[in-house]
Amino acid sequence: MFGAVLTASRWLFIALLVIPILAGLAGVFLPALSYFPAIGEHRFSLKAITALMNVDGIFRMAGLSIFTGLVATLLATAGTLSVLAAFYHTAMLRWVQSVLSPILVIPHAAAAIALGFILSPGGWPARLISPALSGWDAPPTLRLIHDETGLAVIAALTIKAMPFILLMVLSILAQPHLAERLQKQMYVARTMGYLPATAFLKVAWPVIYPLIRLPVIAVLAFATANVEIPLILGPGSPPTLAVAVLQWFNNVDISMRLQASAAACLQIGITGMAIVIWMIIERAVAATFNRLKYAGSRNFAAFSLTGTAYFTLGLLSILTLCMLISLIMSSFATFWPFPDVFPEGATFIHWRTSLVAMSEPLLNTLLIAIPVSLLSVILSLLVLEHEQMVSSARVNSALKKDAILFLPLLIPGVTFLFGMTWFTQYIGAGVWVPVLISHFVYVLPYVFLSLAVAYRRFDMRYTYVSYGLGASPLKIFWKVKLPQLFAPVMVAFALGVAISFSQYLATLLPGAGTIATVTTESVAISAGASRRLSAVYTLVQMLMPLIGFVLAWWLPLRFFNPAAQSH
Repeated sequence: MFGAVLTASRWLFIALLVIPILAGLAGVFLPALSYFPAIGEHRFSLKAITALMNVDGIFRMAGLSIFTGLVATLLATAGTLSVLAAFYHTAMLRWVQSVLSPILVIPHAAAAIALGFILSPGGWPARLISPALSGWDAPPTLRLIHDETGLAVIAALTIKAMPFILLMVLSILAQPHLAERLQKQMYVARTMGYLPATAFLKVAWPVIYPLIRLPVIAVLAFATANVEIPLILGPGSPPTLAVAVLQWFNNVDISMRLQASAAACLQIGITGMAIVIWMIIERAVAATFNRLKYAGSRNFAAFSLTGTAYFTLGLLSILTLCMLISLIMSSFATFWPFPDVFPEGATFIHWRTSLVAMSEPLLNTLLIAIPVSLLSVILSLLVLEHEQMVSSARVNSALKKDAILFLPLLIPGVTFLFGMTWFTQYIGAGVWVPVLISHFVYVLPYVFLSLAVAYRRFDMRYTYVSYGLGASPLKIFWKVKLPQLFAPVMVAFALGVAISFSQYLATLLPGAGTIATVTTESVAISAGASRRLSAVYTLVQMLMPLIGFVLAWWLPLRFFNPAAQSH
């Protein structure tokens, strides 16, 4: 019975990832070909595509999406490489991991709003240098956000992408056989006189990069199709293509949704083009690197990598500190004229007002995040248990070595979520079920990857001893494995809740704007005039995932720590 449940869970796992995406793609391709009976369009034609090609600035929108996505991914990857090269096998790397991990769970919308606070003309950094150093008695006309080149968008995407890529590398380096192999190779390189950074670049990085190539491409796909960050920080006329899709989808003229569908299909092509360009860059860099690799220089790029690492970490630390200070002060500020560094007084009225208004969005956020995360954890545990019970080769073949997990990250969300909305409206599925499915599609991969590291490293000798004592597979799973894996299970659950908290488009589109969460309200308020309320919503967005991770850290110590329970 237990074996049948495990087998069924694996197929359910695949189905829940693939079917919503396929349904979403079908739901967007048909309207893109002008077939949508609900609005009286019963014949296939190229009318929507022709209308899209006649939109002013359509090619600039597409170019802006590719440019911001490529540059952000390139900067995040280069920053990760420099940090690893400078601090590999040092205590500093553990500090970097502990500093960057909280940034990973900050929702994209919250990060964009926080960055907008310090890049705005009246932001706290501008106040710090005014008027003594800058001579500004009024907010400057310098435009750092909503710029036409999307530099603020690139900055926000890079801040969010770099922790993800770094943590993917660290999870790979946690594999004992790979870590031991790289350690030996690094040791040989060091004995030959190579500086640590050069040794990492020439020995370790060529082994690591192929293993993180898929996550990096997923970052690129996400960056080219992201909506929240360009909506908050990007240019308005023309915006990026993904933002334009959302605007056309929300247009009161329902016929514009055909054009939005065509644009959503174009977004797939834009993302695919960005991936092709990235592969060309990869080949060019690899060819250049291979020519320089055997030149014999013992300090090749060592100083530039180390300098870049310190610059990157310093800049990230300063930005993070300024964002937090700026948000906290704004949330309590009374009158705060420019160029005063501090407000004239403090008040709790913004928090009281926001928390009252936030009660329903907060409840909706929890009603979505908790069941989705719980189901993701249960399903991931069953699939991982099935993986250990059958031959690993067979399972890896079925799951394509976890590649299927990246499917929701590789397909632009604005495309399949848009199509899934059409599809669910067509079958009359309401709004809650599509929203829960949309969140599940994004939460499941992160929960599975988080659990897989601990589950696959579980000491199988406990299992063999339990079998020897006559225990059933179900009893071993329930009584032996789960108690020992309680801590990583709680961390995976907290990660799932954090990922669900951060979903903007996955709530807005399938919910047809009728389900308000903290994130959707935060984005809506950020477009208004009240910086105080926006600061409160952004801080709540940051605090909620952190509370989840604190509980995930504290509960195992409280309930599964024999030393603590003996007192």
